[in-house]
Amino acid sequence: MPPLAPAADPAAAPGRRYAITTFGCQMNKADSERMAGILEAMGYRHEEDELAADLVIYNTCSIRDNAEQKVYSYLGRQARRKRHNPRLTLVVAGCVAQQEGESLLRRVPELDLVMGPQHANRLGSLLEQVESGHQVVATGEHQILEDVTRPRRESRVTAWINVIYGCNERCTYCVVPATRGREQSRTPQAIRSEIETLARQGYREITLLGQNIDAYGRDLPGITPSGRRRHTLTDLLHFIHDVEGIARIRFATSHPRYFTERLIAACAELPKVCEHFHIPFQSGDDQVLRHMARGYTVDRYRRIIRTIRRHMPEAAISADAIVGFPGETEAQFHNTMALVEEIGFDQLNTAAYSPRPHTPAATWTDQVPEPVKVERLRRLNTCVERCARRCNQRYAQQVVEVLVEGRNPKDPDQLMGRTRTNRLVFLPAGSHGPGDLVSVRIEAVRPFSLSGCSLIGSRTV
Repeated sequence: MPPLAPAADPAAAPGRRYAITTFGCQMNKADSERMAGILEAMGYRHEEDELAADLVIYNTCSIRDNAEQKVYSYLGRQARRKRHNPRLTLVVAGCVAQQEGESLLRRVPELDLVMGPQHANRLGSLLEQVESGHQVVATGEHQILEDVTRPRRESRVTAWINVIYGCNERCTYCVVPATRGREQSRTPQAIRSEIETLARQGYREITLLGQNIDAYGRDLPGITPSGRRRHTLTDLLHFIHDVEGIARIRFATSHPRYFTERLIAACAELPKVCEHFHIPFQSGDDQVLRHMARGYTVDRYRRIIRTIRRHMPEAAISADAIVGFPGETEAQFHNTMALVEEIGFDQLNTAAYSPRPHTPAATWTDQVPEPVKVERLRRLNTCVERCARRCNQRYAQQVVEVLVEGRNPKDPDQLMGRTRTNRLVFLPAGSHGPGDLVSVRIEAVRPFSLSGCSLIGSRTV
């Protein structure tokens, strides 16, 4: 199994300890792993208690206002620490840092470094500037540098691989294009090299990450003789599929605008690609989708799901949905509820609309009252749980392949892992360990997890 971090140079930061708190999406978690790897290569040691660390990083998310406000709460107590300990280094990274820039320094003058997500690989050089006595803001446009050897992976079995950074969409509710910049696709060769390294280290599953991952490659040069782009997500899946030692491949997050039948057919054809698709629909009403500037219709979304199920009948579908978008009527909300019932999502991430800075929808006058948004969210969540429980019934008494990821942190007598369809499964601890592929008979079904017992034998790939 791989070490959690690369070898460090103890002389670089003797005895210094770091803590990183991560808010938000998988992209942020992947960025935090990269920053942790850089720090450990500099000689820092990981510290679980952020109030005992010498370097504190908050890797922030600005998609929802409550996540942003939580960051300011955390910063308040760290600012009080710094007044008594000037050697404390305080860093805000991620989307709130990119969004607020220098204004963060005015609000929290104790900060040493404010850095946007596209500067994660520059953490070492930016900290050198801080050590020289500078207060640093790094939020300018920046070409993301390749760095495939440094992440401090939180898992020893599964790993995230960034394949495309940024976002070129202009959804009227979303702050991501302003905080993560324009799309930048990594080259297929760089991605495969990172995966080969992970395979040598014993990793079993990879998840390819991007804000709109199915837009991968449209910024890379090259056209095929048939006239299509040379580099697409479909081509990338074919290119990396034969890396020896990797048993499973996933990808997220997909955008309905770019999700093609060619991609679906490749997923059905390639054995390592898991039967799970995360495709946000955001609203079940066409007029709301137009106001969101999503670029597709509900019928287009239905056709995507029908095509997936034609090629892969047992595939699991998960998504994101927003309630209470400006101007959303009760009838339009019911269209979202009806789509959830119709599709039968295995999992749905739900949120009440939250006005974000620098987005068009935040300035509109037809904001839905907060109590209405809360009530709609409650009703949608009830519907989601009912649908998830119904979807999970198909696993009852079935034998499924589970990749063991480790012990259940809430019960040391249990192991936990996931099916190819991304269902969380608990099973009794026994002769299996992380990285094993185990055949499990499902004995208990809940809305968002399963339990079962392993059959005799397992295989490690």
